[in-house]
Amino acid sequence: MADSFSKKENFKKKQAKLKEKALRREERKENNDKGKSLDDMIMYVDENGQLTSIPPDQREKVEISLDDIQLGAAPIEAEETRKTGIITFYSEKGYGFITEDRSKENVFFHSTNATEPLKKGNKVSYEKEKSPKGFSAVDIQIVK
Repeated sequence: MADSFSKKENFKKKQAKLKEKALRREERKENNDKGKSLDDMIMYVDENGQLTSIPPDQREKVEISLDDIQLGAAPIEAEETRKTGIITFYSEKGYGFITEDRSKENVFFHSTNATEPLKKGNKVSYEKEKSPKGFSAVDIQIVK
């Protein structure tokens, strides 16, 4: 009795998989690290903490100045105290939000912290202060 079409297709797929497997096996044999000498497998760490195959006694000596070494965290650059933004929301009750120009972050404010009457769309400058519920704007002035 003859084989059906699906049996022939399955047989062809199995043969293709076996060929692929044999090719991968041969490729692994060619690219393996077995048989390498110990010197070929050793890695060294250079003065910057990078891995290298060059031994320390054969590398160029790099002088490291004590002034270049920084201990601890990166220095914190002083932020400007006055920030600018646009009032994007203002409630009749006297509170609202300012969208900061640089970070596009919304900062809460209350009209009691403003020197002049405010309205939505005003460009203002202010100082940012930490409050119990997050940051809030104080000393708000309209930029002209």
